[in-house]
Amino acid sequence: MTATLIAPPAARAQDSGIFNAQFFDKAMAWFNPDKAKTDGAPADAVPYAVTIDVTGDSAARAAVTDASNLDRLKTTAPSGAAGLVRRALADRERIVAALYSDGYYGGRISITVAGVAADAPTVFDTVERARRSGPVPVVVKVDTGPLFNFGTIRVLDPAGRPLAGAPSYSQMRVIPGQPAKATAVTGAERVIVSALRDQAHPFAKVDGKEVVADHAAHTLDVTFRVNPGPVATFGPFTVSGTKGLDSKFVTDRIDIRPGEPYSPQRLADLRKRLAGYEIIGSVRFREAERLNAQGQLPIEVEVGEREPRYVGFGAKYSNTDGSSANAFWGHRNLFGGGETLRLDAQVTWYSEGSDAVPTADPFGYKVSASFSKPGIFTANEDLVAEAAALREVTNAYVREGVTFLGGVRHRFNDDWNGQVGVDLEQSTVQDTYGTTDPFIAGVPVSVTGDTTDNALDATRGYKFSATVEPFAAFGDSGAGTVMVKGSLSAYHAFDEDKRWILAGKVAAGSLIGPQLLDVPAQRRFYVGGGGSLRGFDYQTASPRNAQGIVIGGLSFFTASTELRFKLTDTIGIVPFFDMGAAFASEMPDFSAMYYSAGIGLRYYTAVGPVRLDFAVPLNPVSGDSKYGVYLSLGQAF
Repeated sequence: MTATLIAPPAARAQDSGIFNAQFFDKAMAWFNPDKAKTDGAPADAVPYAVTIDVTGDSAARAAVTDASNLDRLKTTAPSGAAGLVRRALADRERIVAALYSDGYYGGRISITVAGVAADAPTVFDTVERARRSGPVPVVVKVDTGPLFNFGTIRVLDPAGRPLAGAPSYSQMRVIPGQPAKATAVTGAERVIVSALRDQAHPFAKVDGKEVVADHAAHTLDVTFRVNPGPVATFGPFTVSGTKGLDSKFVTDRIDIRPGEPYSPQRLADLRKRLAGYEIIGSVRFREAERLNAQGQLPIEVEVGEREPRYVGFGAKYSNTDGSSANAFWGHRNLFGGGETLRLDAQVTWYSEGSDAVPTADPFGYKVSASFSKPGIFTANEDLVAEAAALREVTNAYVREGVTFLGGVRHRFNDDWNGQVGVDLEQSTVQDTYGTTDPFIAGVPVSVTGDTTDNALDATRGYKFSATVEPFAAFGDSGAGTVMVKGSLSAYHAFDEDKRWILAGKVAAGSLIGPQLLDVPAQRRFYVGGGGSLRGFDYQTASPRNAQGIVIGGLSFFTASTELRFKLTDTIGIVPFFDMGAAFASEMPDFSAMYYSAGIGLRYYTAVGPVRLDFAVPLNPVSGDSKYGVYLSLGQAF
């Protein structure tokens, strides 16, 4: 980088204007709090007392204080006079970096130790004398000077002409007339390179930049000199890093063909798709340093595998839904082709007891095995299956039986999948009307879409699912039913750091064809509890019979909205509002909607957020709980 300085009047070294041609990039590296180390006090420690005096623009005071190691480490005395002087001299560069970062290029800084300049020849002797009288006084005086704004911004090619395809000022965030923050200048370089790579220039780079600070006009002019490099197409892909996984498994799933225009987005989509397989823990693309003879860019796909076997456990608590605990064992690469097998054992305790079957034991369980085999026909079709034996205790019924759900899932693209399968169940179900044990068979057809950035803590994108399942309960009075249901969740971050997230979800469903009581109790719709309407007891926002027993409905509708706010990197609060109900009619008629509101606490971990929600019903059901408490891993939706 080169820079031109239209300088202010000359001044003493300790009191000089801080803009410096060679310091611009170095300053950004200094502005890094991780460089500070807080070791224990040395034997020859020199305690000191620091005073920071900031004049000029008060908005910069916090930046100056945050950047100062003298202030941050004041309880950790440095070693000897030399240690204190080194800390003071280093602070100058850190404070300069902080001012640059906020757009102040004409500031002045003075640091004195025991009354003399930190770079004075006599400073060491002065400190040694001063330390005998107690903490050594250190005074940091900063005059921020005026705030600089961006002036002329140019992006030039190697011939000095305006670069074709350059991003706009707003895209680079270096807008003439706006504050000239140094971080925006360095960020603009990344934006320029990224924009050119998106235009099939894989070797694009910023060769240099010229920064001109005009102290009379208080502007910063920036010229970026850019070498876009050649336009390229994708070349051949090779795979490395596989161990237990057959490398052909990865090769078969690379849908980028040699000759396609180079695109970072295509690589990002490929990475996301490969990382979606449980055995693949990491995906790295190593691009060749030069194009091949055909003008193509060869790429090596380096795969890191996760441990094939895993075990774990989980627990969930709710005063309205009951509590559960589960343990599981899994294998991510059963036969070397990415096949997965997971065995789960879960126990539940519905402490409220079942109103429909008051004598039922509140203990429940579920033992299940799930299996998937990728690529049964082509790389886009997967076989999925789950079998389970269970005992389920709810307010409306008690069920014991076995279930099987299997099918073929097809990937349409990186966001959308479809699945066709079979749904089989043989159960004995008790409800308020007696005991039934029909054999149920269905053919579910579903479509799902997911563009979110995180499965447990989404900050952008949406999730969509829709299922249509005709099923029959053989041996019961109901001959045929068509179940239709769907849900949509959406997420929006209001800021770049994703500390303010608005999340919303709507869901609805209908059972078409039969009368209400002709549908097996476990196949009706229910609303209420942590999974649908927080604050209400499980299933209680649902139709009831004349005796007040919950019997479920032929349709339902629910909606939720949350404002997720991070107080710190690990703690967040979430106010929320839920609404919904199940209905006796085939279509939701919204005649008896229920509402609840609450507040949640989130503790963010590397695995995902731990969720603690407290909700109260706004129009409670008579005899229902007055509040609901929910503790689990992951966001509510």
